[in-house]
Amino acid sequence: MAYKKPNSGSDEQVRSPMPKEIKREMFAIADQLLGASKIRIMCADGQSRMGRIRGKLKKRMWIREGDLLIIRPWEFQDEKADIVYRYTRTQASNLARRGVIPEEINIF
Repeated sequence: MAYKKPNSGSDEQVRSPMPKEIKREMFAIADQLLGASKIRIMCADGQSRMGRIRGKLKKRMWIREGDLLIIRPWEFQDEKADIVYRYTRTQASNLARRGVIPEEINIF
């Protein structure tokens, strides 16, 4: 007899981290790779910023052009930001289908 995991139906919901407004986080799209862990990003507020891949993500996650990101703008230099999270293609298309991504950056 095969073992069936409890609650393993097709109605399983995948959870994705969302930007936290309290920490000034927002959605962004990777626009241009610049090297040295720096990326030009287009943010949900319509501004283009210089993104920096934090050390925690630098070796774990590879970011390509067109990836959906969560960023946190710097408080003392608004034209720069830290990249907090990168969504996979599946997560990004799921968020686009649910209508969570703002119209300014929705390319999915």
